[in-house]
Amino acid sequence: MAIEPLREEPTIGRLIKDAQTDFSTLMRKEIQLAKSELKVSVTAGGMGAAFLGAAAFLLLLAVIMLSVAFAYLIHWNGDGLDLHWAFLIVFGAYVLVALILVWLGIRSFKKVKAPERAIEQGRGIPRALKGQA
Repeated sequence: MAIEPLREEPTIGRLIKDAQTDFSTLMRKEIQLAKSELKVSVTAGGMGAAFLGAAAFLLLLAVIMLSVAFAYLIHWNGDGLDLHWAFLIVFGAYVLVALILVWLGIRSFKKVKAPERAIEQGRGIPRALKGQA
């Protein structure tokens, strides 16, 4: 006959220490999950801000500096379109490019969202601590 060794029942102190360790590990993992989800949203928000900043910069400099050069190129010393039409064409082209950049920026901003999985798991922690998991 084999004799089974007696198992010691864990003490209250040991159970509390184990629960504390498990709770600490759980909280660290939840924070890690929230950070990883927020990183994606922050990156998308940063890209959206960059697109909108690029659009504003393009409108400011391009309209002032390049419009004159392109308009005179279209005018071509009087052999092309009238000068006022040349300036309107250049203006329309820059507005179109800026609108595309704004559209890209807004599309990136729409990707920003809350860390949904971390929030859902965080809501379950009180139930788990009460033994209702």
